[in-house]
Amino acid sequence: MAPQLLENLPLKGRLVTADALYCQRKFCREVCDEEGDYLVIVKGNQGRLFSDIELLFTEPPEGEVFAFAEQRDRHGGRQDLRKLWSSTALRDYLDWPWARQVCKIERVSERKGKLSREVRYAITSLGEEVGAGQLLTHVRGHWGIENRLHYVRDVTFGEDASQVRTGSAPEVMAALRNAVISVLRQAGATNIAAALREVGWQPGAALRLLGISPN
Repeated sequence: MAPQLLENLPLKGRLVTADALYCQRKFCREVCDEEGDYLVIVKGNQGRLFSDIELLFTEPPEGEVFAFAEQRDRHGGRQDLRKLWSSTALRDYLDWPWARQVCKIERVSERKGKLSREVRYAITSLGEEVGAGQLLTHVRGHWGIENRLHYVRDVTFGEDASQVRTGSAPEVMAALRNAVISVLRQAGATNIAAALREVGWQPGAALRLLGISPN
């Protein structure tokens, strides 16, 4: 499903960032075939890849030196510290299209004296000429978009309360929610909840958004 999202997109010279749902060989290969680059989050849905990257950063080989960058910022009453380690050590080892660097990303947040910590791993076709600082900037940009999208999916669509939890159904539902949000954004909606209410009262408007003319 994911590679279909790339159809008709101008990818040459562009960087595609994506969450773990799109951590697929075909997706990454097609991005590079179109002369673009990818930076995707790796989770358990790619178990071998995840284990290899995790092992590199938890038990690095003797003499391995990681590139490193960190950034601090404040959002209201929350302080965030983001760190990124990157390495080319797995470039010739991983069975993954155009893989050149892997990353470990750590985010530590403090709010009202309480700390939370999140660690993620990523893989990218960007070479070592793109340093840890620039990689961290790309990841932060992706997280910013992802967080805004997750807020809308959770608050407006009630995603976290959904009882759809088995098989590939959660990923399918997430993709459908993303598609609805994308269609409404492209139509100029700034408030997704209000746009959903408006479309709900006007079925014909929903069809027109999809390029279908109701009889």
